[in-house]
Amino acid sequence: MKNNIDIILKGSVFKMVCKLSLPNFLGVSSMPIIIFMDAFFISKLGNIELASLALVFPFLTVMQMMSAGAIGGATTSSISRHLGKSNISEANSAAWHAIIIAIVLSLIYSMFFLFFPDYIFIKMGAKGDVLENAIWYAQVSFGGAIFIWLVYILSAIFRATGDVITPAIVQIIGCFFQIIFAGTLTLGWFGFSSIGIIGPAVAMVISHFIMALYLMVNLQLKQKIIKLTPCSISLSSFKDIMKVGGGGLINSITIAGTVAVVTAAVSKHGVEALAGYGLGSRLEIIITPLVFGIGSVLTASVGINVGAQQLPRAKMIAWTGAFISFCVVGLLGATVTIYPDIWLNNFESSSLIRDYATSYLIIVAPFYCFFAAGQTLYFASQGLGKIFYPVIVGIIRLLSVSIICYYVTFYDLSLNFVFYGVSFGLLATGLGLWMCMLGPDWKKQI
Repeated sequence: MKNNIDIILKGSVFKMVCKLSLPNFLGVSSMPIIIFMDAFFISKLGNIELASLALVFPFLTVMQMMSAGAIGGATTSSISRHLGKSNISEANSAAWHAIIIAIVLSLIYSMFFLFFPDYIFIKMGAKGDVLENAIWYAQVSFGGAIFIWLVYILSAIFRATGDVITPAIVQIIGCFFQIIFAGTLTLGWFGFSSIGIIGPAVAMVISHFIMALYLMVNLQLKQKIIKLTPCSISLSSFKDIMKVGGGGLINSITIAGTVAVVTAAVSKHGVEALAGYGLGSRLEIIITPLVFGIGSVLTASVGINVGAQQLPRAKMIAWTGAFISFCVVGLLGATVTIYPDIWLNNFESSSLIRDYATSYLIIVAPFYCFFAAGQTLYFASQGLGKIFYPVIVGIIRLLSVSIICYYVTFYDLSLNFVFYGVSFGLLATGLGLWMCMLGPDWKKQI
């Protein structure tokens, strides 16, 4: 991995970002593929099950954002900055403390959704079979939260060293087996009996257990830079991770909180509206995992350059990554805006559900590119080690969308106004993070 670190510090910025992002993108792309296939499998069970999945999905998303984006990004940031300074002992300490943090947070998730899921989903407007299925799915999914957290934290450790290949391979192979498991358990492939809506949840837990085990063995036996060995508790290591991870947790909550607020507002318009929003918004939510392919590379490369006292180069890396994200996701957004059936034809749904989903894509998809560029710059800010202002942008987005949804619900306005609020939030994210790049954090050496 030494060559990758050399490229990060000295090579062409555009070529470096593209070289490291491509395998990372391929690996992380397994996340939207799994999301797509889970929705496809569950759509075969009916509208009730699809609506139940729409209720649970925002919380699964926020856990993935916290483990992969917040604490995972903070882990990559801390380790990479230490490696940039050639401080291997502190990098090892950061890796060990990241594992401890991951275990604690995963147990909190498990306890919360094992004991209190009904309270959450009732507050979101669920009832009857929709509520029952949502509770069942959530309890299985979050019961295995520890394996999901370990996969993302261990992957973050590899990326911090410049190794994007190992986690990418694990994610691609894991994606394949998770889809096979999910189809078998949900639809009864290969002669197995279907277990219904919890099929994808069981498949996720099994697959992530195997992935976490492999990554742990590989880290200890094959990887040459970081060694995961128990060490005494260090407040400085915790602080270095949590100064980025703490803000990242808040940012993850604002992103998923925005989705939850919109979901609650949409649910007031009925099961068909909720299912239609679920189909349309699923494409918007997977923008984050897609951008993660570039963004996590920026976290590591910016962190290494900041540690090596090369702030101007770190800033150039951030702008380059944001430009690539804007263009790639902008093309996707333009395509589904003009041809929404490209996405919607993959699902079985009623004409009313399809109409709601089409309206969502036409209104919201043109703004995907702003959200993608903004999120990429957020990952770069993680590498910098300073995310106060980026987190403020996320809070502003949550508050603005919440206010719009409140007025739409209070005055019983058309559902399209909720979708306009989502578009405004995406635009605010892009412009807000762009302004952060012009702020004081990026003008002085760390």
